[in-house]
Amino acid sequence: MDGGAQRAAAAWENDTLAPMDRLRLERADSPTPGLVEGTEPGAGQSSAMFVHAHSFEDLTAEAEEEARRAAELDESGEQCEDELKVLVGEKSIKEKPKEEEEDVCSEAWRSHKKHVFVLSEAGKPIYTRYGSEEALSSTMGVMMALVSFVEAKKNIIRSIHADGCKVVFLTKSPLVLVGVSQTCQSDKELLRELQYIYYQIVSLLTLTQLNHIFQHKQNYDLRRLLAGSEYLTDNLLHRLERDPALLLSAVTCLPLPSSARDVVSSSLQAAKAKNLVFSILVAGDRLVSLVRKKDQFLHHIDLHLVFNLVGSSSSFREGEGWTPICLPKFSTAGFFHAHISYLEPASELCLILVSTEREDFFNMSDCKQRFLERLSKRSAYQSLKEALKCPTYAVEQVGIPELRHFLYKSKSSGLYTR
Repeated sequence: MDGGAQRAAAAWENDTLAPMDRLRLERADSPTPGLVEGTEPGAGQSSAMFVHAHSFEDLTAEAEEEARRAAELDESGEQCEDELKVLVGEKSIKEKPKEEEEDVCSEAWRSHKKHVFVLSEAGKPIYTRYGSEEALSSTMGVMMALVSFVEAKKNIIRSIHADGCKVVFLTKSPLVLVGVSQTCQSDKELLRELQYIYYQIVSLLTLTQLNHIFQHKQNYDLRRLLAGSEYLTDNLLHRLERDPALLLSAVTCLPLPSSARDVVSSSLQAAKAKNLVFSILVAGDRLVSLVRKKDQFLHHIDLHLVFNLVGSSSSFREGEGWTPICLPKFSTAGFFHAHISYLEPASELCLILVSTEREDFFNMSDCKQRFLERLSKRSAYQSLKEALKCPTYAVEQVGIPELRHFLYKSKSSGLYTR
């Protein structure tokens, strides 16, 4: 193997979306001095300049200090509600229109193949995929009673199988999630979907905030904080049923010439700022390039939540968005802040710049402009537009006779193709 091939192989091995054996659920010991710079899969670079940002300890400390300063639960709730108003954009913080809610006693409600319920450990309803939470409060109370009864016997209820129906339980204190399914999915698959819903809720509030709320008031109605964001959970459930990326725990890249992707990656790397942690360019649900510090991995679940946030709201097309977001597989303790904007209003290309600093909007906006200027000067923008016209490839290009369809995932990179 010649030197060029060796360097390419090394770059492919090093560029990874956080392999499972290298992920850390607790990042309190996250090393900050002497970080080695690097790029994510699709970047096409074996090394990259990227400046040092705040450490995880800094982010955690800020979140904990903010929680301690909240003298009363209502004050804490109002602050989180303000953050959610930013997140939902043009959507107002209000209940779902009653006319859109199904009657839980109707055959239409019962005929759904899959239901998802979220409740607190006090049995308070938080979310239901179909119908209204108020109408299902007694049903969720029974669910919590089942969980509590089994726990009293020093055991854990995992699932119930009866008459072609599966009921799967996931207890993630202070929440309990229940999936009821009449599909052919296994318990493990249903549990994975419930975990995604849990992480979606944490991404809106942070686990620090959740624990703080229920430690002070166990029967708190969490819908007060989540009202208006149900569309995110609804859209995520839709993705879980249709998007193979969530099934494969991977992401797919936009097909692009390597030379053009190199230009995109180097342009992202050049648009740097002090508090910038992740720079992500996506085309719909496809990754174009992701730049991050080599020792700061972005888990595929966090990336899927970012995709869901961007794809669930059209308000980001109207200008430059600035929203708090918790990346729960990186840290459940505090918020990052994301600058989200499309390169053009009618384009599928969306740039997400994730910062540790709450007041960093204008710095991130400047980073976007510098990225666009560099991209235009090097004529890569046109290549991106051409790639968007044909975001897939014909199965015949694989060169395997009689092949009709396939899914392939690279475990080393966390990418898949089809």
